[in-house]
Amino acid sequence: MRRSRRRLLRPFPQDDRCVPTLSYPAVRDQGVGAVRRRSRGPARAPRPCRGRRGRRRSRPLVGRARGCRGADGRRAVEHELAPGEHVDEYFAVRNLSEQEITFRITAADGFFTQTGRFDILADAAASTAAGTWIEAPAAVTVPAGESVVVPFSLAVPERAEPGDYAAGVTASILTAGSAAGGASVGVESRVGFRVLTRVTGEITPAASLDALAGDHRLSWNPLRPGEATVSFEVVNDGNTRLAAMGTVSVGGRSVAFPAPGQQAQELLPGDRREITVEVDEVWPWVLLTATVTLAPEVLTISDTDAALAPISADVAIWAVPWPQLAILLGAGLVVWAILWRRSRSRRRISAMIDDALRRGREEGRNEMTDRVGAS
Repeated sequence: MRRSRRRLLRPFPQDDRCVPTLSYPAVRDQGVGAVRRRSRGPARAPRPCRGRRGRRRSRPLVGRARGCRGADGRRAVEHELAPGEHVDEYFAVRNLSEQEITFRITAADGFFTQTGRFDILADAAASTAAGTWIEAPAAVTVPAGESVVVPFSLAVPERAEPGDYAAGVTASILTAGSAAGGASVGVESRVGFRVLTRVTGEITPAASLDALAGDHRLSWNPLRPGEATVSFEVVNDGNTRLAAMGTVSVGGRSVAFPAPGQQAQELLPGDRREITVEVDEVWPWVLLTATVTLAPEVLTISDTDAALAPISADVAIWAVPWPQLAILLGAGLVVWAILWRRSRSRRRISAMIDDALRRGREEGRNEMTDRVGAS
């Protein structure tokens, strides 16, 4: 009978290496990135990466200070590789609980949700891009209160097109929970980090605006302006990552997006993201023109210079000033009523004067007739 052996990765002291960490339970603001093994004796040269084309090169760790110990602070693993190259990386899984845990390691294609959060494909969806370039152990067992270094490799296919690709690596566990009514359900908890790869070649950033729409909300106080809402879609037509930013101008008012304190929406190549901007203090002038100016930032992994000229598009917004029209209509009715009453009074006075003159003439004729008859 053949015996199967499960390989356990050796725990290590936290201060002995430069490590990224995935902690369970999750720790906020944890660092992720690569690991370089450090000797307690004389320093050694970095481990060279061997590409599939037989080239050798030393790849320094990204975003890490020399001689650092512990987590290197990166939130993502980023590399710029040529087709056919590969690089070896490491991450650490830290178990903060009081029992030994076996974590399932998953690598899959990454994407950004409509709210701008990064996620990876579910287990039921098959990866077709960068998620298939990552090779990592299927699971790792971490003793209570300790950490384990996990190696993984990133290999770019020979025929990969130039541009940016996103994937993610997660460590997850499945625990039992209770749903409403007492039913038992499985709850998956996972932590992970992004793996961003730029395949070298012709980099062509491009963006466009689509599906522009606008609306104006009136203030029923006629002495106050309203609020315009402009929605549009930013489309990444190039092969690089973009950060969507710019301005929306309506009725002499201008608002920047993202708003101060908010993070710019990041788009992968081929992504389409809807953005809504509200512009306050906009007076309703029947027909308004909203101008969206997109000035996307090209996100780079290396120091490569890549810029994209701003683009703009207009959309018409109907803004009928009903409160102000109601005030004008009311004022018009009041003026008409006043004029009508004045005109009516004038007609009554004129009629009274005419009636008095008529009576006077009749009395004069009667008096003349009486005098003629008496003579």
